[in-house]
Amino acid sequence: MAQKQKIAFACQRYGLEVNGGSELHCRQVAERLSAYYDVTVYTTCAQDYVTWKNVYEPGTEDINGVHVKRFAVKKERNPREFALYSKMVFSRFRHPDLMEQRWIDAQGPYCPTVIDVLAQEASQYKTVFFMTYLYYLTARGMPLGLKNAALIPTVHDEAPVYLRVYDEVFANARAIAWNTPEERAFANKRFPVTKNIPGDIFGVGIDVPQGELPQLPESIRGSEYLVYAGRIDASKGCEEMFDFFERYKRERGGNLKLVLMGKEVLSVPDHPDIIHLGFVSEEMKFAVMASSLALVLHSRFESLSMVVLESMIMGRPVLVSGHCEVLVGHCRRSNAGLYFTNFREYAATVDYLTTHPAEYKVMCENGKKYVEENYKWDVIVGKYIRTIDSFD
Repeated sequence: MAQKQKIAFACQRYGLEVNGGSELHCRQVAERLSAYYDVTVYTTCAQDYVTWKNVYEPGTEDINGVHVKRFAVKKERNPREFALYSKMVFSRFRHPDLMEQRWIDAQGPYCPTVIDVLAQEASQYKTVFFMTYLYYLTARGMPLGLKNAALIPTVHDEAPVYLRVYDEVFANARAIAWNTPEERAFANKRFPVTKNIPGDIFGVGIDVPQGELPQLPESIRGSEYLVYAGRIDASKGCEEMFDFFERYKRERGGNLKLVLMGKEVLSVPDHPDIIHLGFVSEEMKFAVMASSLALVLHSRFESLSMVVLESMIMGRPVLVSGHCEVLVGHCRRSNAGLYFTNFREYAATVDYLTTHPAEYKVMCENGKKYVEENYKWDVIVGKYIRTIDSFD
């Protein structure tokens, strides 16, 4: 039997306990490609993206057929230092390039060892995929100028993307795996060099648990509810989510609830109709989605949004922020979601779903069809294989 070609990924966090969007995305792609390649992931010992505290042991382990090389974060994020550098680089005043480099270090995960090892070992791989443009491993790894470096940027319109330090990150990509047409269009505008770099719309396949889904928690059984799945954080628009829902309940009354699944970074309001289930299994996540009225997502900064696609494949529409072009694009292409830019529009979208049963049913079917046609693993894996084959 011929020996498999070797490929690698560099990602800031990696593990079964890490459920962040880009990190989960990386794990799913790496595991799928392990059927065709000898796959190694270079990552840190961190599990939490806020502190980057070392939780995993350094060294090598195998996870679902993927070799994982972990390296200890040299220093955890210092919130005061990070805030200071953020204030400097995001102010209106000009700042030296060195200040941006220090901001990258302060943001983390600060792990120079990974970069040193990659510089030594990268040549043994057919392709090295750097996952997420934002963090230290990519910001320091891509400028190495590796001839086999591909980028999975998960980029969107946010303050850091306008820092000069990222120009070199995108310029050194030999191939780019985009998540959506909107992501590529934004990056082409911000980084014109990407127009001339080979790339395609890849996305990610959506895995649905096989077999019967678990019974819903008693606290939401028989209820009509909107569901939110993911990190409960201000950066995900959760402050607005709570504000809009509480205002809707004051004005409309009724029995509608808001059900949350995910880690609590932002405090959840003490409200009788806001129910936080905490961190749940994948099977329970899909069960809760499948019984919801719709998934709601107020985030303005998404490059794909797996939870939107997961809700659609479970036959439930989505209500999303109209300030995020990627989410708006999903709604327009699928006809399985509605979007809002203010409270009145939010209230109107919720009212529409509850008062138009025929249209609601069509939206449910549209969502399934959209995901099945555009986010199949065999198509996505084929695109990765063609990209890998393009490298000498």
